[in-house]
Amino acid sequence: MKTHVYLFFLVLVSAISCKKASVTPPEDLPPLTTSPATGQSITLNLSHVANGSPFALGATNTYTTANSDTFSVRLFKYYLSNIALLDAAGHAFAVPNSYFLVDEGDATSKTITLQGLPEGDYRSIRFMIGVDSARNVSGVQSGALDPAHGMFWTWNSGYIMAKIEGSSPQSGNALKDIAFHIGGFSGTNKGIRTVTLPFPTDLHVHAGHVSQVNMEGDVARWFSGPNTIDFSLVYEVTTVNSRSRIIADNYATMFTVTSIVN
Repeated sequence: MKTHVYLFFLVLVSAISCKKASVTPPEDLPPLTTSPATGQSITLNLSHVANGSPFALGATNTYTTANSDTFSVRLFKYYLSNIALLDAAGHAFAVPNSYFLVDEGDATSKTITLQGLPEGDYRSIRFMIGVDSARNVSGVQSGALDPAHGMFWTWNSGYIMAKIEGSSPQSGNALKDIAFHIGGFSGTNKGIRTVTLPFPTDLHVHAGHVSQVNMEGDVARWFSGPNTIDFSLVYEVTTVNSRSRIIADNYATMFTVTSIVN
């Protein structure tokens, strides 16, 4: 009887041991969403064109839309935020607190330093045109998000994601002005757009060197992206509605990465 109990005990121990030895492979680690507090830096250089030609503010600088409307621009601003670099595996390394106001009237705003990046090779960049909903409802902000920059409506409507003002002979406005202030942080007509752009070559981020990403924005795409704008009919959009949504859909297509300097 004791022999039978002993054998049963051995079989039970063996079964338990075998069960413990069966290890389930670990799941893949999730992509990093926040980069370390310390790390490497890169420079993002922004330039603007209109239909591929150099762009500049001023009434004497005129450009043409896909609708054959001509226009000039006196003010051009937009927010870039929530910037992240993506590696070959698709893992995203987010730049912490990345909120930048780009202003064509301020050359310094078009050179952006991104800090806190892990070393490595990156294949693409992802960013938001506009300001995320959390920041829209977080009270008075400072820095690039200071309402003093003229890119804020009210605490109810939030930030203006992008803004362009100018004139066009074809405008339906009595003064021939055009004005597009695109906002909205929630709902179907929100002006926030998330863009992912591939790099023409890998971006190398490593200690002792600051690589550069050269990115171009085509202003004419505001009016001739997936939606062609006729200034005689649509010349002022300064509230959140279906028209502001189609402008946002247009400006989501305006960027390309032209080169990488490692």
